[in-house]
Amino acid sequence: MKNFILGLAVLSTVSMKAQTQIIAHRGYWQTQPPTTENSIKSLENAQNLKIYGAEFDVRMTKDGVLVINHDEHHAKMEISETTFKDLEKEKLSNGENFPTLKDYLKQGKKDKSLKLIVEIKPDKTKEKEDELTAKTIKMIKDMKLESQSEFISFSLNICKEIKKLAPTFKVQYLNGELSPEQIKKEGLDGIDYHYSIFDKNPTWISEAKALGLITNSWTVNDAAVYDKLKAQGIGFITTNIPDQLKNK
Repeated sequence: MKNFILGLAVLSTVSMKAQTQIIAHRGYWQTQPPTTENSIKSLENAQNLKIYGAEFDVRMTKDGVLVINHDEHHAKMEISETTFKDLEKEKLSNGENFPTLKDYLKQGKKDKSLKLIVEIKPDKTKEKEDELTAKTIKMIKDMKLESQSEFISFSLNICKEIKKLAPTFKVQYLNGELSPEQIKKEGLDGIDYHYSIFDKNPTWISEAKALGLITNSWTVNDAAVYDKLKAQGIGFITTNIPDQLKNK
């Protein structure tokens, strides 16, 4: 009887570990009433959901300030060509101040159980990308958030630069053209691809898992797509509807 109970406990533990984890895309902002993506409030909302993590986008202003914004522009101003002093004059649509990475990380630190999924956006030159990457990593280390932070980027250069500067950091590539074997050879930790990539390459999830790579997919806002990826054994999904998928 004891062996049977022990077996059930082990099976339960394996099942829990195999469960697909949920990451809120740009925080949890499709609330009622809705708030703004990549806002401090959206991060706070994600913390309250008790999910795996919240993803957010990091860019650098003309004067080297790290800020949170998905698009290249904030209120029609190109972030990389505008000083932070000018950018912060325009608030977010929910009334918040234009957030810096430091502000965002301060909120993130309030809940150590939520992983901070840091997307470092591509910049115009390798030199700019390297500067942005180095500053981001330094700030995370200075704030002692190394164990809470994971990294993603569409730029292979940024991904490799992160591993160069901080080899123990988890780094996943977003762009989708590299096979799991190529990702492994590049020294990265995983693939985080749009779900259409896995439709075209149905063996990539199992191949990646066999290589010990992290598997993630974005942006999964359809329950049927989620179910299909989950059935394939994907480790994580990034979604705009984390509240709907977290208990599915």
